[in-house]
This record gives sequence, structure tokens and C-alpha cells, in this order.
Amino acid sequence: QVRLVESGGGSVQAGGSLRLSCVGSGRMRDINAMGWYRQAPGSQRELVAVISNGGNTNYADSVKGRFTITRNNAKNTVYLQMDSLKPEDTAVYFCTGGRWLVQYFVEYWGQGTQVTVSS
Repeated sequence: QVRLVESGGGSVQAGGSLRLSCVGSGRMRDINAMGWYRQAPGSQRELVAVISNGGNTNYADSVKGRFTITRNNAKNTVYLQMDSLKPEDTAVYFCTGGRWLVQYFVEYWGQGTQVTVSS
């Protein structure tokens, strides 16, 4: 079992920045990637960004050039730096852990952290 705990959400005005953090614990060897999903009210969860143990990354088109995912393997921690935030980025952001081969398969979810961007 892998446990994921997020922190760093909050409220910010459009154009501002936030950094989310997620610490993993437990059987981290069961996963080879960590990532972030988000879910806005009335919408399905969508993949925001994913990073492999080796540092490969993938981003949703809507956040490319604004968000950056990084990780510290020694600390089992993944970060999401969010810059130039827009109101449409408002959502609950979930840290995830899973297996990324051709596609990213999520096996574990964090509890979520709210990000609110006001115009």
C-alpha cells in the first residue's frame, strides 16, 4: 500500500502562483511514477502532469508552459509548481501514484487539496 499526502493548496488571484507538494510513504517500490490530477465542480477528473522515477514528464495541453512537475526521490516527494494561474485552474488537485509505461495507470490517490483562482 502507498499513502500520499498533499499540501500547499489555497486561494490566489489570477496570474499568481502556488506550489503543491505530495509526500509518499509505504511500498513506494510498487510505483514508478507520480502525478497530479484535478477535478473541477461538475467535471471529470483530468490528468494535469505526471513524472516517472527517471524524471520523464508529461503535461496536459492546458497547463504546458505554466505548470512544472518535479520530484525528490530521496524524500518520496513530488511537487507541482503552478504559475500564471487562471480561474479555470480552480479545482481539487489530487496526488497520484502508479505505473507509467505507454500510459499512466493510477493505483493510489491522495485526499486532495483545493486550489481556487479568482479573477
